[in-house]
Amino acid sequence: MCATCGCAEGSRVTVTDDAGVTHDHDHAHNHDHDHAHDNGHGHGHDNDQGSRTVTLEQAVLARNDELATRNRRWFAGNGVLALNLMSSPGAGKTTLLERTVIELGAELGISVIEGDQETPLDGERIRATGAPVVQINTGAGCHLDADMLADGLRTLDPAAGSMVIVENVGNLVCPALFDLGEDSKVVIASVTEGAEKPLKYPHMFRVAQLVVLNKIDLLPYLDFDVEQFVEGARRVNPDVEVLEVSATRGDGIDQWYGWLRDRHARLQ
Repeated sequence: MCATCGCAEGSRVTVTDDAGVTHDHDHAHNHDHDHAHDNGHGHGHDNDQGSRTVTLEQAVLARNDELATRNRRWFAGNGVLALNLMSSPGAGKTTLLERTVIELGAELGISVIEGDQETPLDGERIRATGAPVVQINTGAGCHLDADMLADGLRTLDPAAGSMVIVENVGNLVCPALFDLGEDSKVVIASVTEGAEKPLKYPHMFRVAQLVVLNKIDLLPYLDFDVEQFVEGARRVNPDVEVLEVSATRGDGIDQWYGWLRDRHARLQ
């Protein structure tokens, strides 16, 4: 097991290009495990195991950061804005992304990398809008990493000056740990989740440049405290911007589009 997040070592990653052709890639973590195991059960063994775990975590993240730096240089060299959308499952990432691509895709040259453990379903939804999309299925993996993104970019081949939006695997823990080389991290939460989410998952909200609170059209039917949610988000990340939107009804969508336009224009 990968000591950093629990993903299975050596998992096979499937990349599906815009034409629906799949390519398999092995993403094994090559770590040496040549330590000896004796039959004793002393405290020293436990301490050694803890030390090895920390070392392994540091190695995994250091390797990822190196690859993320390469991705970041490529984005900068080509004037491509990269955004990393993260959320728990069911928060409405794909619905928001689908609407964004339909209404803003041509203006900003949006292409998409879709991350899921299995199925091409989300990629097919984006492909139906006409936007270029690459689907990455991580298998046992619970997040995208910088190496997977690099594979996806080689297949996607986004145009200079365009925007790449990455929809990460639905998970409020592991995606926050792995830098992809993106310009900004965007966390999408929904009013169907608890208002305490920012305090329960502080690292995810701490790394975000933007938090989008989705499904606000459902507020009349739910016991959700928006002020508590916003207060919690800013307690863990005082500088974070919070937008309230409904991806289905369109409430607040212009603010989201304005944020994207501003980010894109600033890079150019």
